[in-house]
Amino acid sequence: MHQVHRITLDDALPLLAAGRAKAEEIGVKQTLCVCDDGGNVLALHRLPGARLTGVDIAIAKAFTAAGHERATHLFNEAPDGPALPGNEAFGISQMLPGKFAVFVGGFPLVFDGQIVGGIGISGGNGKQDKAVGAAMLAEFEALAAVPS
Repeated sequence: MHQVHRITLDDALPLLAAGRAKAEEIGVKQTLCVCDDGGNVLALHRLPGARLTGVDIAIAKAFTAAGHERATHLFNEAPDGPALPGNEAFGISQMLPGKFAVFVGGFPLVFDGQIVGGIGISGGNGKQDKAVGAAMLAEFEALAAVPS
């Protein structure tokens, strides 16, 4: 028998709070998304002034990270990024148009060796999206370490 772990809205909300705090600290208007292991949105927060396009982008990043079990920037990281021209997954983002993101800002949530969800961050440059993602992941790790 296989035990399955699930995250809930109550798990997602502190991640959004941590991401918002970091985004405000570094002065970037972002959209933050947390999805479950099926890529379904649990929580989304568009910070005041964040671009409208960031909503769909953050959702796609969270979906991709959860569904493909890797940080989205790894698809295009040289030299072996699988989505780079000539590599085995070149064009993969066309398989699910609008849902599959292969650039920085999506990170899987892993608990007890299982992907339990993903986060997506949109609105900053790559360094800013990674910083906000790191804050959200640190919050997830802290929550996961607390015994239930």
